[in-house]
Amino acid sequence: MAVGSTARRGIDALGNVLRIVGMLIVTVLVVHIVLTLLGANPENGLTRLIRDAADTFNLGLGDLFLPEDPRLGVVLNYGTAALIWFAITTVVVRLVRRIP
Repeated sequence: MAVGSTARRGIDALGNVLRIVGMLIVTVLVVHIVLTLLGANPENGLTRLIRDAADTFNLGLGDLFLPEDPRLGVVLNYGTAALIWFAITTVVVRLVRRIP
C-alpha cells in the first residue's frame, strides 16, 4: 500500500469525523429549537441537557434577535447559529479534503 493512499484515507477519515461533529452540533441546535417550539418542560433532564449544549454552541448569538415572543427569539438566534455551523462545517470539510 502506498503512503499516498494511506494519507488520503486518513484525510478522508478526518473529513468524515469533522462532518459528523459539525452535523451533531447543528442537530443539537435544531432539537433545542424544536423542543422550545413544542413547549417541552424546561425542568426535564433531557431538555436541560439539550439547552445547555445548545447554549455552548450558539456562537454568542443567544440574544442577537430580541423579538417580543421568546420562542421566535430562540428560532432566530439558534437557527442562525445552526446555519453558521452548517456553513463552517461544509467549508472546513472541503478544505480538509483538498489537502494533497
